[in-house]
Amino acid sequence: MALKDTAKLSAKFQISIPKAIRTARRWEAGQVFAFVPKGEGMLLVPVPALEDLAGLARGANGEDYRDRTDRV
Repeated sequence: MALKDTAKLSAKFQISIPKAIRTARRWEAGQVFAFVPKGEGMLLVPVPALEDLAGLARGANGEDYRDRTDRV
Protein backbone atom coordinates (compact mmCIF):
# COMPACT_ATOMS: atom_id res chain seq x y z
CA MET A 1 0.00 0.00 0.00
CA ALA A 2 1.32 3.37 -0.97
CA LEU A 3 0.60 6.91 0.10
CA LYS A 4 -1.59 7.27 -3.01
CA ASP A 5 -4.04 4.80 -1.44
CA THR A 6 -6.14 7.50 0.19
CA ALA A 7 -9.85 8.20 0.42
CA LYS A 8 -12.01 11.29 0.80
CA LEU A 9 -14.99 11.63 3.14
CA SER A 10 -18.09 12.31 1.02
CA ALA A 11 -20.90 14.76 1.77
CA LYS A 12 -22.86 11.74 3.06
CA PHE A 13 -19.96 10.88 5.44
CA GLN A 14 -18.99 7.80 3.44
CA ILE A 15 -15.49 6.59 2.55
CA SER A 16 -14.64 4.27 -0.34
CA ILE A 17 -11.77 1.92 0.43
CA PRO A 18 -9.26 1.91 -2.44
CA LYS A 19 -9.30 -1.24 -4.60
CA ALA A 20 -5.63 -2.04 -3.89
CA ILE A 21 -6.39 -2.25 -0.17
CA ARG A 22 -9.64 -4.22 -0.61
CA THR A 23 -7.88 -6.71 -2.85
CA ALA A 24 -4.83 -7.09 -0.60
CA ARG A 25 -7.01 -7.70 2.47
CA ARG A 26 -9.62 -9.78 0.58
CA TRP A 27 -12.46 -7.60 1.86
CA GLU A 28 -15.81 -8.03 0.15
CA ALA A 29 -19.03 -6.03 -0.02
CA GLY A 30 -21.03 -6.42 3.17
CA GLN A 31 -17.95 -6.87 5.38
CA VAL A 32 -18.56 -5.45 8.88
CA PHE A 33 -15.88 -3.29 10.49
CA ALA A 34 -15.19 -1.94 13.97
CA PHE A 35 -13.69 1.51 14.44
CA VAL A 36 -11.09 1.56 17.23
CA PRO A 37 -9.77 4.96 18.40
CA LYS A 38 -5.95 5.02 18.35
CA GLY A 39 -4.29 8.28 19.36
CA GLU A 40 -5.23 10.92 16.80
CA GLY A 41 -6.32 8.28 14.29
CA MET A 42 -8.70 5.36 13.94
CA LEU A 43 -8.11 1.66 13.28
CA LEU A 44 -10.48 -0.05 10.88
CA VAL A 45 -10.77 -3.67 12.02
CA PRO A 46 -12.82 -6.32 10.19
CA VAL A 47 -15.27 -8.16 12.46
CA PRO A 48 -15.19 -11.91 11.78
CA ALA A 49 -18.43 -13.76 11.12
CA LEU A 50 -19.54 -16.20 13.82
CA GLU A 51 -19.05 -19.18 11.52
CA ASP A 52 -15.42 -18.14 11.01
CA LEU A 53 -14.87 -18.43 14.78
CA ALA A 54 -16.26 -21.97 15.06
CA GLY A 55 -13.69 -24.30 16.59
CA LEU A 56 -11.34 -21.47 17.56
CA ALA A 57 -10.93 -22.72 21.14
CA ARG A 58 -11.18 -26.43 20.38
CA GLY A 59 -8.86 -28.40 22.65
CA ALA A 60 -8.41 -25.52 25.10
CA ASN A 61 -7.98 -26.63 28.69
CA GLY A 62 -10.24 -24.68 31.07
CA GLU A 63 -8.68 -26.11 34.24
CA ASP A 64 -6.79 -23.70 36.47
CA TYR A 65 -8.23 -20.78 34.56
CA ARG A 66 -7.74 -17.52 36.45
CA ASP A 67 -10.38 -14.91 36.11
CA ARG A 68 -9.94 -11.20 36.85
CA THR A 69 -11.74 -11.52 40.21
CA ASP A 70 -9.14 -13.87 41.73
CA ARG A 71 -6.10 -11.74 40.90
CA VAL A 72 -4.23 -9.84 43.58
